Amino acid sequence: MSLKYKSVLLGLVVIFSVSAAVLITNNSTQSWGIKDYNSQKLDWQDCYGEFQCSSFKVPVDYDNMDEKYFVLKVLKHSALEQADKLGAIVVNPGGPGGSAVHYAFNAKYIVSEGLLKKYDIVGFDSRGINNSEEIRCLTDAEEDTFLSADASDGGPQSIAALKEISKDFASKCAKAAGAKLGHLSTLEAAKDMEILRNLLNENKLNYLGKSYGTYLGTLYASLFPKSVGRMVLDGAVDPSSSLREQQITQAVGFDQALNNYLASQSKFSLAEIQSLLKNSKSNPMEDSSGRKATQSLVITAIAQSLYDPNDGWRELSKLLNKAIIQNDPSGIFELADIYNTRDDSGSYYSNQNDIAIMITCLDWQEPRSIEQMRLDRDAFIKAAPVFGQFLNFAGLPCKYWKAKPQLPKAQLTKIITSPIIIIGVTEDPATPYKWSQNLAKVFPNSKLLTLKGEGHTGHNQGNKCVDSAVDSYYLTGKIRTSALICG
Repeated sequence: MSLKYKSVLLGLVVIFSVSAAVLITNNSTQSWGIKDYNSQKLDWQDCYGEFQCSSFKVPVDYDNMDEKYFVLKVLKHSALEQADKLGAIVVNPGGPGGSAVHYAFNAKYIVSEGLLKKYDIVGFDSRGINNSEEIRCLTDAEEDTFLSADASDGGPQSIAALKEISKDFASKCAKAAGAKLGHLSTLEAAKDMEILRNLLNENKLNYLGKSYGTYLGTLYASLFPKSVGRMVLDGAVDPSSSLREQQITQAVGFDQALNNYLASQSKFSLAEIQSLLKNSKSNPMEDSSGRKATQSLVITAIAQSLYDPNDGWRELSKLLNKAIIQNDPSGIFELADIYNTRDDSGSYYSNQNDIAIMITCLDWQEPRSIEQMRLDRDAFIKAAPVFGQFLNFAGLPCKYWKAKPQLPKAQLTKIITSPIIIIGVTEDPATPYKWSQNLAKVFPNSKLLTLKGEGHTGHNQGNKCVDSAVDSYYLTGKIRTSALICG
């Protein structure tokens, strides 16, 4: 989970489509029940050199099964030592809306060689995401307009404009998704993951979820606690937080990360960044094509840089040097486009912007009225002077959503599973450390692995202490009893 409910995909993102189908594609699902969905056979086909691809069907509506279904794409990197393999690890990079198929395609970069030897690495795109019946609400031009809109000034004209664009977005999503609009939730994706576990012939689900992927793992565990195997939830989402609490907590996290960056160097000040944001509202810079570096794009670019204290902070320095010193917006466009999955030609190479909001509006309720959101502005700015004003209205499209949320039937307060690991980074801007602490309380048999430092998520970020603890857990199933604290 990240700013505006989009994520930076971890690892190298490669765009491709998967064409393999389930073995029983021609059979009617009109009379199918859950037993039939669990009895499918994954027809694995070689794809992209060292991978295998397949797909499987899941019911659109688990409560009222009929002939309607989604076809979900799945990709596997087979364990290098098949004779001695320990099973499969299902992976998810976050989002909502991140492609787990793309993530698994980067298996060599997201897990260690030791895990590659012993485990199949499997990723499936959840309903409506990329390879799994991708749903797009907006054209590329409409996406540009939507992502440039904000009501950060709190003015009536800005709020009115944002209301109209949010209404338009909700209407276009309803048209694009049709009868499936109300069935794109994480709760349903968790049920889909149980079908996949059965089709993989795994007695227990081994899982690695990052960021929003921790919420998918949490819901799965709440529904199927006895099916949980070796599970790592990294950069946790607090399932008890309201949408408002999530927004303001993330705003504080990004503000803190920005302050930490500023403290690490002496060339740029907070006042200069605030001036850049102010000027981009009234007089945005333009490139040679006439594209404007709007305030929304500036804050998005800054947010993109704060996920990673190494390369990200260096990119932020380059951006500020170009924008403040040279009056050049190219750095803003570059980082904002990475965040928004926009290529150099102006096309959006994934549907993550659209589907992230679609999932969010089904996962969480937004009980605040628009007037309450407006009155909340001062509280957001007081808590987070830079980012607060941009997240205050993040839930506005959900006010016009044409489908009801799909919420867990019980509060997620105590989930008893086999031992799992939860990873929290003390200065994580997108999923603040206290969320990992709170999630650890939800899982009595969990162990909190704390990484003292900056950046979003802790595993596979170059910290040997974290990575060795994760590897040992997956390879042996054991977690040491002493405190797991890495620096």
